[in-house]
Parts: sequence; structure tokens; C-alpha cells
Amino acid sequence: MRVFVTGATGFIGAVVVPELLKAGHQVLGLSRSDEGAKALLAAGAEVHRGNLEDLDSLRSGAAQSDGVIHAGFNHDFSRFVQNCEDDRRAIEAIGDVLAGSNRPLVVTAGIAPTPGRATTEDDATAHNGTPRMSEPAGLALVARGVRATVVRLPQVHDRDRAGLVTYLIAIAREKGVSAYVGAGLNRWSAVHRLDTAPVYRLALEKGTAGSRFHAVGEEGVALRDIAEAIGRGLKIPVVSLSPEEAASHFGWLGVFSGMDNSASSALTQQRLGWHPTQQPGLIEDLDHANAFVA
Repeated sequence: MRVFVTGATGFIGAVVVPELLKAGHQVLGLSRSDEGAKALLAAGAEVHRGNLEDLDSLRSGAAQSDGVIHAGFNHDFSRFVQNCEDDRRAIEAIGDVLAGSNRPLVVTAGIAPTPGRATTEDDATAHNGTPRMSEPAGLALVARGVRATVVRLPQVHDRDRAGLVTYLIAIAREKGVSAYVGAGLNRWSAVHRLDTAPVYRLALEKGTAGSRFHAVGEEGVALRDIAEAIGRGLKIPVVSLSPEEAASHFGWLGVFSGMDNSASSALTQQRLGWHPTQQPGLIEDLDHANAFVA
């Protein structure tokens, strides 16, 4: 099928595009820059110029396609609320074009914690006041005749980036210590970047309307282990902080620093036939991270 991909040159989209092409699909990739357009052409994709705020460009891309993967999101946390609103509007604009067609739309979302256990695909998202509404905006389109599904992402990593862990590295470098909260036993789920691409493709090809999928390779990595890996990489001390100290130390990341957010992908593996490959785990990638190279 011909697939319109937003965020086609981003951290996730840049691995989704070749995955789709390898499977025999055509790709129409959204690009806002000449550099991004060149990268898409070099990969074998077609280019659709525009951006996530240009709703007409999104509608046009969706209209030219048999399905859409929405992997784009602006991660500038200084304007997070506005970025979330732009994301919601983008999903709804794409949905306006796909409505009534049963064409697939795969939307990207995060994984919310479930107290006391690993979150599963059957757990509805508890937003708890977060302004990001990607999942509900996408799944609301099912009632309008769109085969909408959601891919939930944990901490996605390679040797260059690692989700929220990248911000932990920056804070540790600034403060001169790598910190965790309490005993550091709270966990974050994770996945290698290369393992995310097949989940998007399979959700596009096989996902039933309203399904949620978890691109999770490691159910949970302890924050103490993450902090120790950062300490090794930066050659700085590793310390435990109280919750009160953590709020000051981590800033906006403080709310996440002590959060237990493990997640399972057992149902995704069962329903899509996807299995994480033998890519490096989060700690192994951190032990070889380019972020620590002077």
C-alpha cells in the first residue's frame, strides 16, 4: 500500500520508512526541510512537503495514501502544551480525510503507569492531567470509520538517544552527580529503536480497529541501574535522593524520576506476531553511548 508517514525523518520515522519499503510498500514521507527531503529520496521514498502545524499538508498527504503512520511529534518541552494541541489537531485533520474509508491510521502514544504491576495493552490510558491526547484522539476516529490503532512507546534507545534518559544524562552532567530516588527500584520499560519499526508496520497491516500495541523490549529497567550507567559514562558519583530533593534536582523531570512505569508487550507479540530481536538493551547502549564521548 501507499503509506503517508509523518515524522518520516525523525528518530522513529527514520527506521519505520525503510521497514515499510523493505516490505514492499510505497512511502510518502512528510518533510519540512530540504535536508529531510534529500534523506527520504535517498531512502527510496517520495517526499510530501509540509509540517505538523500545516493541516492542509497533512490532509493532502492522507488523501494520496492507502494508510497513514503518524510518528511525528515536537519534543520541545518548553512548549509542550502547545505541541500536544498541535498533535491532537494533526490527528483529527488526518482523520477527516480517512473517515468512512476503513483505511488504517497508526498513532504514536506513550505508556501510562499502572500501580502495582506492568501496564498491558488492554489497560486504558490514565492521562492524569497530561495534555498529550494522541491515543484518545486516534481511537475516537474508529467511530468515524477509520481503522485506527495506537503504538505505545517506552524509552526508545540506541547509542545516540534514549528517551527521557537523554535528559537524565544532561541533568547529571550539569549537576555533577547521577541521581535516583530512594532505593531506585522503580523501573522504566524500554525498547531498542530498531525494534519499533516492525510494530508500526504490523499494526498498519494487521491491526484491528481500536487496538493498542506496546513496542516494549524490556519490561522494566531499574532507575538505579540507569543512574549507575550514567555515572560510569560521565565518571561522576551516583547518589540517592529523597523525593523532596528529587523535585529540585530533576526539575520538570522530577515527576517521572520516582515513577514506576513498567510495561508488558506479551499481547502485542501474540496479536501481531512481533518479537523483539537481539538488539542491545538500554544499559548496554548506555555503556557505549555517544553522549559520553568527549
